Amino acid sequence: MSRARQPPLVTGISPNEGAPWTKVTIRGENLGTGHNDLIGLSICGHNCLLTAEWITASKIVCRVGPAKDDKGEIIVTTKSGGLGTSTVSFKLLKPERIGILDQSAVWVDELSYYDMRTDRNKGISPLSLRPANPLGIEIDKGKVPLKDLENMFPRMSGDFTSENFSATWYLMENHSSTSFEQLRVAVANLKKQASKKNEGSLAYVKGGLSTFFEAQDALAAIHQKLESDGTEKVGGSMTQRLENVLNRASETADTLFQEVLGRKDKADSTRNALNVLQRFKFLFNLPLNIERNIQKGDYDVVINDYEKAKSLFGNTEVPVFKKVYSEVETRIEALRKLLLDKLLETPSTLHDQKRYIRYLSDLHAPGDPAWKCIIAQHKWILQLMQNCKEDFIKEQKGTHTLAGVGLEMDRSSSLNRISLPAPVKRGGSFQTPKDDSWHYKSPQQVRFVEKLSDVVISQLPNFWKLWISYVNGSLFSEKSGQVEKLKKNARQRQNDFKGMIEEVTRRLVQLVRGALLPSSLTELQLRQYGGWDTKTPLSGAWLTQVIHTVRLSLEALSALEIPNDLLQVIQDLLQDLRVHCLLTTLQHTEEDVKRLAEKEDWVVDNEGITSLPAQFEQCMIQMLQSLKEPMECKPGEINEQRLLIILSNCQYLERHTFLNLAEHLEKNSFTTAEKIIRVSIEALRQLDEYLFETYVEKKSDPIVGSLEPGIYAGYFDWKDCLPPTEELVELCKTNLITLHHCSDLAPTNVITQECTLLFKGLRSIRFFLKYFYSARMHYIDQK
Repeated sequence: MSRARQPPLVTGISPNEGAPWTKVTIRGENLGTGHNDLIGLSICGHNCLLTAEWITASKIVCRVGPAKDDKGEIIVTTKSGGLGTSTVSFKLLKPERIGILDQSAVWVDELSYYDMRTDRNKGISPLSLRPANPLGIEIDKGKVPLKDLENMFPRMSGDFTSENFSATWYLMENHSSTSFEQLRVAVANLKKQASKKNEGSLAYVKGGLSTFFEAQDALAAIHQKLESDGTEKVGGSMTQRLENVLNRASETADTLFQEVLGRKDKADSTRNALNVLQRFKFLFNLPLNIERNIQKGDYDVVINDYEKAKSLFGNTEVPVFKKVYSEVETRIEALRKLLLDKLLETPSTLHDQKRYIRYLSDLHAPGDPAWKCIIAQHKWILQLMQNCKEDFIKEQKGTHTLAGVGLEMDRSSSLNRISLPAPVKRGGSFQTPKDDSWHYKSPQQVRFVEKLSDVVISQLPNFWKLWISYVNGSLFSEKSGQVEKLKKNARQRQNDFKGMIEEVTRRLVQLVRGALLPSSLTELQLRQYGGWDTKTPLSGAWLTQVIHTVRLSLEALSALEIPNDLLQVIQDLLQDLRVHCLLTTLQHTEEDVKRLAEKEDWVVDNEGITSLPAQFEQCMIQMLQSLKEPMECKPGEINEQRLLIILSNCQYLERHTFLNLAEHLEKNSFTTAEKIIRVSIEALRQLDEYLFETYVEKKSDPIVGSLEPGIYAGYFDWKDCLPPTEELVELCKTNLITLHHCSDLAPTNVITQECTLLFKGLRSIRFFLKYFYSARMHYIDQK
């Protein structure tokens, strides 16, 4: 037997099990040469030829019928090959039978519903209800192998009813050798078919008019026959009775199926609700998720979910979505309040403050949370300082015992943790006691200043850093969209923040003055910042320790780059403390020297002297050692304004006061008036020269540092310059007076350029500066 007449062989079926009317794909060999060659197909003993669709000689698609056997073979019969065999089987799953009134959770897939009543007596499969030749031209098959087409068009099909239909595949498979003219004819045929389909229901009605007329004639004949027989007149009209029967049948059917249809409608509503809940479960679960994440502290997750919900449902008009979203907004508003309360809590770390501010910014909280935090921290620092003073005063009066950890000044305070130069840490010649009982031996005022300074140094740096972050906008998230607006608000509040820093430093100074320099305060200030028992004044050694503490505080605040004008009050306090320490030390030394006479024992040693000179020498040495730190002037502690005033006073004393005194001395017949005036003026000039050199040195250092590199960049040497003449010096004085007078209005580069031109005729920069400030003093004197 030749290969073309071999019997069909089924080697595969997919799926290999299923319920009746399951669509299956049969694969094998020799499954026929076309639709007409396929004459038989049975699965599990049931004839499936009605639904069979021949695809290729190795593929057939059909639907499984309601067979009696649960499992059976797939047998294909063709004209060319006869009865075939099968190497695989199909398992038929028989579903549970459901009555018309039984409840069921299974819904009919109406999209793929197949009505078997259509053309049931014809031999054409419903899957094949399509024209065998849609192009209307001769088909030429077999030129291109099927495997090659599958490789060229993966996951595509040449079946024009398939979802993955490929026109190229179809043409190569069926019309590989068709001429171009024939293809043009095929296009015309397709256009005709499309125009026929567009005729719609009107064409259907036109085609069935004869049938409608025949039905009308038949009904009229029946009615006429009934009237001629008299049936309509006996026992009522038959059509009336028929109508009543039909109505009763309809009512009975409605009664039977009303409950079923009601359950179906309810199930449809439930299914739609479940679909909505499943599709929008993110929104419906969001209120509960927000509460859970808030309890866990996952504020980032809450903010991200809120932003997503706001973008999706913020402007929705659906009532149920609006209701759920309003609940989300209610919880977010509660979160804003919670975060604001946490932000304003004291004490808190800088990290937490920044975090809460960023959260509130992302949640678009009303107002300016960052500025509210700054105000709260400012009040907290002032309250800490006031509480520190009140606690120490209560302890001094014996009505309050300090907590061991609260206000006890330990050696690990913020002042001792500040990185300072070695000389500052050593504190000069005065060494602070390091034993454990130090805070019990030291006076209350000394421990108060130490604790007060520690409070300021521990709180003010974070307060200052919070402000810097507020100004540069690093506190706010970019996604909030308000960074520029908030930065603008920060720039507008610079004066307000400056006032806060000034109030903190002023409160620090006033509290220290109330404890150590009560005479420098008014009565109103004493009632607020005083209250100390000052019956026992502090010694010079303890005042030196206070100066050391205040200096550490000033250096720590200067390291934060706080403007010097805000720290001027602390510098003034240092100046007053140094003067007070100097006077106190000298007074105590004077008293100690006076008491030396009481210690004289009149015991003569080998050199013929008593111990009194040695005791006097030791007393003076101790005094000089204790005055080393108060007399030392640290950078930034010189009050330039006061120094200029002193220089002006010296000039006035020399030119006016001493001359007036000399005149009065002569009037009163003092013979040594000339000598007195001469010695006094000489001493005054030495003081004036010393103060003037100090002032010039202080003012020249920053100018020298900025100008000298540029002067020496071109191999400039002062030795090559001629000494300035008197005319040049006078010209420099006149120009510099004008320059200094206008320095507040002239740009810095203009001043630098003018100064550089004047340098060319002078010997050194400091020499130039000396004449510069001499000219200024001359200008002040003229005024």
